[in-house]
Amino acid sequence: MKPRPYGRVRSDPALSLPQELEEARLWGGARELRPQDGNLLRWGGAPNNPPYNAGAFRFELTFSPHHPLSPPRARLCTSIYHPGVDAEGHVCQPLTSPQHWAPSTRATQVLQDLLLLLDGPDPQRALRQDLARELRERPERFHRRAEEHTRRHAEPRPQP
Repeated sequence: MKPRPYGRVRSDPALSLPQELEEARLWGGARELRPQDGNLLRWGGAPNNPPYNAGAFRFELTFSPHHPLSPPRARLCTSIYHPGVDAEGHVCQPLTSPQHWAPSTRATQVLQDLLLLLDGPDPQRALRQDLARELRERPERFHRRAEEHTRRHAEPRPQP
């Protein structure tokens, strides 16, 4: 067996990601969770419990070839009226930021954090300051607009 060079940690997503995908499927918090285009580094799915009652929002989780040393990136593929998600679908998710990422974090934890963010818009975790301001200052208007946006853009809710 070859000794490892000092200061260098190697990762192999091909070994860890199949197990993490299976864990995430067993957790059941997302439906249709699967690799995108057969690529194990890109997962797609949709939340089982949509954050806004009238629809469901499809997401994509992209893993680095250096996973688990580098964090995955979450992106919403469905337009959503949410202060924590920008117009391109990028998500304000501190758990996956380089300064907060820990290689021991599991994909299921990333998905749970994403769904908590979507379920509870927080003006403190904002990429869209206009929506954060609206949520703080005029919450009833924010919720009305979010519901209307959901009716126009979200997928139908999954049947139980």
